[in-house]
Amino acid sequence: MFETLSDRLTSVFSSLRSKGRLSEADIDATCREIRIALLEADVALPVVKTFVAQVKERARGVEVSQALNPAQQVVKIVNDELVEILGGETRRLRYAKNPPTVIMLAGLQGAGKTTLAGKLARWLREQSHTPLLVAADLQRPNAVQQLAVMAERAGVAVYAPEPGNGVGDPVAVARQSIDHAKRQQHDIVIIDTAGRLGIDQELMRQAADIRDAVSPDEVLFVVDAMIGQDAVSTAQAFMEGVGFDGVVLTKLDGDARGGAALSVRHITGKPIIFASTGEKLEDFDAFHPDRMASRILDMGDILTLIEQAQKTFDETEAAKMAGKLTSGEGFTLEDFLEQMMMVQKMGPIKNLLGMMPGMGQMREQLNQVDDRDLDRVAAIIRSMTPGERQNPKMIDGSRRARIAKGSGVTVTEVSGLVTRFFDAQKMMKRMAGGMGIPGMPGSRKAGKAAQKKAAKGRRVSGDPRKAGLAKGGSDSADTPAVPSAGGVLGNLGGRQLPPGLELPPGFDPSKFKLPGQK
Repeated sequence: MFETLSDRLTSVFSSLRSKGRLSEADIDATCREIRIALLEADVALPVVKTFVAQVKERARGVEVSQALNPAQQVVKIVNDELVEILGGETRRLRYAKNPPTVIMLAGLQGAGKTTLAGKLARWLREQSHTPLLVAADLQRPNAVQQLAVMAERAGVAVYAPEPGNGVGDPVAVARQSIDHAKRQQHDIVIIDTAGRLGIDQELMRQAADIRDAVSPDEVLFVVDAMIGQDAVSTAQAFMEGVGFDGVVLTKLDGDARGGAALSVRHITGKPIIFASTGEKLEDFDAFHPDRMASRILDMGDILTLIEQAQKTFDETEAAKMAGKLTSGEGFTLEDFLEQMMMVQKMGPIKNLLGMMPGMGQMREQLNQVDDRDLDRVAAIIRSMTPGERQNPKMIDGSRRARIAKGSGVTVTEVSGLVTRFFDAQKMMKRMAGGMGIPGMPGSRKAGKAAQKKAAKGRRVSGDPRKAGLAKGGSDSADTPAVPSAGGVLGNLGGRQLPPGLELPPGFDPSKFKLPGQK
């Protein structure tokens, strides 16, 4: 959604990096470009004026004039101001001291309230809560059925005593749902209310009546991030008519200019709490102003990437897989398939790569990434026998033809996958061996250097028996060695016996005792 704004700001900052010091004209030109970029992104004019004024004031201050790299300092200022406009710190949900916590969703029809209710319920269930969805939208056709489907997909309960489609009292349903939640021991109640195609008195009155009936702990205004400036006017109308505590942005994965996300928080003064970034129930998370600012400025979002990986990968399995990776040979096609499936659970590959810093300038390459390539690789591996997955070296020409036929690909693609897997296995084996770098653990060069150093520092005697002891002593045929065992003679630790002294046959030094010893 922020691609246009991100590209424009990136080009502005790239022109600054060639300057050793920033003049007044440079600051004015930069602020002018930032203003144009924000206006093109459909950011509200009051927000643009405030933002540019703050950037210009700070850019003329001491922090830039005395900086070693003024361009980086300006980027930092813009990042700080973006974070401030987006809300500063991450706002968390407020939970009631005495359950259940009541969350009421409000907004226009088409903003995605019902879908968002399912996403929020699933997110809360993953936080070890037991949410209850309440079907209080009794006006829109099939809204009750849609919420029931969302509840089933999210794995949560739903309270829908009325059929909807214009039948039933939404205020009574909302009021009764609180008692139902207490009886069923649900600690969170999410009320899905009705919306309209536009602002009207009936909508405001119904939403206000539901609010008064249930006294919600959180009233969340759901706004479509793709409607641009209308999002600001709609938010103001709901703020005056009903009031709300936080904002939820939906459809952030759209191709609109996204100015609503930068405007709603500043105009209403209410924080953005959640953001929906896709159609799936898992495409939903808490809104982090600092991470969103980093994405807009093409600085990546590594923290979100790490959090998604932690949710997907089990620590025990990850440690087990790390051991196989370092062993090289222990890593099989079965393990590769398992890891690939884990990565797919994290989301589309394009989105994951987009969280890396600087990926905004490789957007054309990212657009060519197709998740179906991973599906083809998975089909090839699944067409192999368990033995072939464990030992790909047995895959000859006839086996490759059978695998290609079973997976619907060409023999060349099967051969390419096997070859790339062997190359990766060799690379992991080299990494496990320290890659031949002196001083690295497991390095063969390091091991040889240690052997040479030990041999150089060892003094070898001219006596053949002592020379044999220096090399190990056990292979000397002339003089036997005492076995390392318990007892007094065992404490010799394998040293040579004096010349001419031989042990009697069958002598066990561990049973030898000195006089007076029990």
